[in-house]
Amino acid sequence: MEEAAIGGHPKARHNLGWHEGNNGRYERAVKHLIIAAKLGLDDSIKTLMENFKGGFVQKDELAAALRAHKGAVDATKSPQREVAEEYHRKWSSDD
Repeated sequence: MEEAAIGGHPKARHNLGWHEGNNGRYERAVKHLIIAAKLGLDDSIKTLMENFKGGFVQKDELAAALRAHKGAVDATKSPQREVAEEYHRKWSSDD
């Protein structure tokens, strides 16, 4: 898992954050979750928001993660990708 996280896999980084949090290493957990959020992982944003409510994440950390997450998500948008997503939705529906 650590190797995948270091290699830039967002879900592995998120899972590593969960693991660190479960072991009581909250600062390390938050760092991993922020990195995963910056890579565009929605689950990490949700977890960071929950941890903000619990007092484990600072307001400025959450704000920075939200901005970086939006940037990562926006960077993956393109007209071609939107057409492909629409095609996929059309042909994978149960209608």
